[in-house]
Amino acid sequence: MTTSTAPTVPAIRPRQDAATRKRRKGKSPYPYWFYLPAAVVYAALFLIPTFASFFFSFTRWSLTDFTFIGVDNFVQFFQEPALIKGLTNTFIYGAVTSVLKVVLGMLLGVLLTSQIIARGYLRSVIFFPVLLSSIGVGIVFTVLMAPSKGMINEALAAVGIDGPAWLTDPAWALLSVALVDVWKGVGLATVIYIAGIVSIPQEYFEAAKVDGASSFKSFWNITLPLARPATTTVIILSLIGGLRSFDLIWAMTKGGPGFTSDVIASVIYKQYQAGFYGLSTAGNVVLFLIVTAIVLPLSIFLNRKEVEQ
Repeated sequence: MTTSTAPTVPAIRPRQDAATRKRRKGKSPYPYWFYLPAAVVYAALFLIPTFASFFFSFTRWSLTDFTFIGVDNFVQFFQEPALIKGLTNTFIYGAVTSVLKVVLGMLLGVLLTSQIIARGYLRSVIFFPVLLSSIGVGIVFTVLMAPSKGMINEALAAVGIDGPAWLTDPAWALLSVALVDVWKGVGLATVIYIAGIVSIPQEYFEAAKVDGASSFKSFWNITLPLARPATTTVIILSLIGGLRSFDLIWAMTKGGPGFTSDVIASVIYKQYQAGFYGLSTAGNVVLFLIVTAIVLPLSIFLNRKEVEQ
């Protein structure tokens, strides 16, 4: 007696419409009102003050009233005698601090991810200046960099070097503040690089070691290209901070001697001190546009290069 087995018919799944699949794929697992608290905070701390600044930059205002005057504030701001010097110093300051933070942050990141004694302690020491107040750091280094009795020049004199007048010599003032800025901020760059380096698979370094690659070649061909996201982050953050820097410069030199260490932010603050509130607001708008015009294209360029690699 023979038995016949009926062929198994596969279950037919209903075909999903392409639009339905796309809608389900893009649907957030959280209700939209979850985003409301963050949106309120963002609007209160950024959007509203930004739009208010743009509006008041076209007015002559005080704490009690305002008068709309059009673009007069911007015309007067660009006629400011110290503006060209402030612009030049701002770009120099931003470039110097960014380059040094990238280079030193990378080197310290490589050092503090290697097998050295007291690695955790050294990481804490490098990061500690980031936590300090910029005003406090500025006051302390103003004393340390005093031309005659400062500890830095006294230490240099002990080894036969005649130290410069760090903060009172026009040739050294801006660079001196930039070096202090690097000392204070390189810890953050180092932490970012440490995070980027430890995320690189160790198999790459082991394979390079088996192939006989030196430490420098491993750094150049593995660490440097694969830490590119960290480099991009450090460049953007350092450049934004450098272009907007004010507190450390004001604490150490107040833009002096003369106008030799003035940056745009200190020029704006002097206008505010003089009671030209609308003019200083227009200066802040100009600074915002300058930073955006530099950082946004640079960020797009660096991120595009990162994706291509």
